[in-house]
Amino acid sequence: MEMGAARAPVRAKNKMPAPMQITAEQILREAAERQEPETKAPKQKITDPDELAAFCLRKRKGYEDALRINRQHIPHWVNYAKFEESQGQFDRARSVFERALEIDHRDRKLWMAYAEMEMRNRHVNAARNVWDRAVTLLPRVTALWSRYAYMEEMLGNVAGARAVFERWCAWEPEDMAWTSFVRLELRHNHADGARRVFARYVRCHAVPRSYVRWAKFEEAQGEAANARAVFEAALANLRDDCVSEELLGAFAAFEERQVEYERARTIYTYALSLAALPAADRDALAKRRAAFERAHGDRASVEAVVHAKKREQYEAAVLAEPLNYDAWFDLCRLEESLGASNADSIRHAYERAVQRVPPAPRKALWRRYIFFWIKYALFEELRAKDFARAREVYATCRRLIPHAQFTFGKVWLLSARFELRRGQLGAARQILGAAIGLAPKAKVFREYVQLELQLGEIERCRALYAKYVAWAPSSAAAWIAMAQLEASLAEVERARAIFELAVAQPVLDMPELAWKAFIDFEAALAADADADADADADEASGRVRALYDRLLERTGHVKVWLSLARWENEGGRHALSDEAFERAHAHFRAEGLKVERLAVLEAWAQCLRERARPDDVATLERVQALMPKRVRKKRALVAADGSDGGWEEYYDYIYPDEQAAQPSLKILEMAHKWKRQRGDGERGDEQ
Repeated sequence: MEMGAARAPVRAKNKMPAPMQITAEQILREAAERQEPETKAPKQKITDPDELAAFCLRKRKGYEDALRINRQHIPHWVNYAKFEESQGQFDRARSVFERALEIDHRDRKLWMAYAEMEMRNRHVNAARNVWDRAVTLLPRVTALWSRYAYMEEMLGNVAGARAVFERWCAWEPEDMAWTSFVRLELRHNHADGARRVFARYVRCHAVPRSYVRWAKFEEAQGEAANARAVFEAALANLRDDCVSEELLGAFAAFEERQVEYERARTIYTYALSLAALPAADRDALAKRRAAFERAHGDRASVEAVVHAKKREQYEAAVLAEPLNYDAWFDLCRLEESLGASNADSIRHAYERAVQRVPPAPRKALWRRYIFFWIKYALFEELRAKDFARAREVYATCRRLIPHAQFTFGKVWLLSARFELRRGQLGAARQILGAAIGLAPKAKVFREYVQLELQLGEIERCRALYAKYVAWAPSSAAAWIAMAQLEASLAEVERARAIFELAVAQPVLDMPELAWKAFIDFEAALAADADADADADADEASGRVRALYDRLLERTGHVKVWLSLARWENEGGRHALSDEAFERAHAHFRAEGLKVERLAVLEAWAQCLRERARPDDVATLERVQALMPKRVRKKRALVAADGSDGGWEEYYDYIYPDEQAAQPSLKILEMAHKWKRQRGDGERGDEQ
């Protein structure tokens, strides 16, 4: 094989785990054990000036060599100066610091090391000189000013420390400078001086925290009036968008500590009314107000706080989602719960809610929205007692609804009822008439007819019913209500003619109701004829039978047959009742409808038992003989795709006439009987 050929990868022949596992801890321990001990330089003891001079020469040469390599490395300069300081060579140390400052005069650590070297060795004037140069070159370095003022104060030179602070504050520094200046004045019992510093502080930093610090200072000094004046000046001088929870909360807490609870409550109310207040600050103030009211308020004030919190939540919800009708309803209910004295707020809430019109003319979107108008109108009428405004609300709502696509009958009816309560009958009729002409609805017709009927305006009722059935000719309820009106007026022929028109309609939504009402109408007339000796009862009963026959020609439903038979039986016409049952039984037997046939036989037997006449015993036995036998069968199921769906059990009815026609059923019955007997015999042998 050639030398340049690629070698095959090395693979381990045995991949089993080694008997001794090596851990990281073991590796580190072995490395530490095998490490050779470090060789330390021997300690030298200097005994005479020559040795000291030689040692200093070597050290200086080392520092100078290091600085020639990297002159920008400030720690080398500082260490060099400290070495000279340790040898008492202060001029040399100063020379080193000065050389370092020529390299980088903006290094604050270098200036501080220079000044602290002078301070350690009690070179006060030299230290002052260094601090003066430092703060002149670096006036924005806080540590330089603070150390300078601290040195002066430690030396007992309070006037010098104050002068340092004055120079520092002339540069309008951060809060630390002002607070340090105040603490200096307080440590030396110069409260007036501290007050003057605070006055300059708030002019320099017109922010809430500066005013709060000043007010706390005045309160600590026992000057409550001055503290209140500071807070009031803050609210007067700061813009609304600059006022924060820190300032307002501190002001309210101050008044609470001064037992001025009404002032504190007023401050909280004012704070929560600020529109520019951030949401986080508003939440914090609301919590503080709630705690304040729980501690010092009565029940009404606590409830007001709770309502304010809820109002804020609902306002946030409707602001985030303007079409959130649930939130709008909650907001309106909250305003109403505060009482009639809150009428303007309630009205404002409803005005804002009704402006959120659904984006599309679909009734599903308008169902919730329309209740804003209804509740608004009811509020104006029942609570605010502003009837003119309630009328205007109803009118605006009616104009807003897109009647070409859909309408709301409740709006028309509530408007009309409002006018009736105000005694404006003409206006109510005009509204209901406009509803029928613009967007007719069944409940509007019914309400309008009921109104005219209470007023005794029969001709108006008839005219309304005529429009009703002309608008909805397929409505069985409309025809029935119209006929019942005539029946209640004893206009029998009119009522009968209306019923005839109803059942003659080619399309009817519920024809069974129309036929039932027609039959009940004629049955009631027949009952009255039976009670009246002068009336022709047979003719009236004949009309009922004729109606049943006409209905049976249209539909052979079992309920119709049973209704006919029961009506004959209730009228005492037992033979005709049995004849009706017989006809029904023959009809369903011919149609092969076993369940309906059983219902007829059971109803017939029940009717015969209720009569309890001796003449009906034979008829009852014959009916019992016609009763079927219920058997359980199985039938195959076919799935939707045509595949086998298994088997299901069901009950079938075998009538006596079917058994005679199918001899195989008799054989099957005998087989089942033999099987049962055989099973009973085997169980007896086992026992």
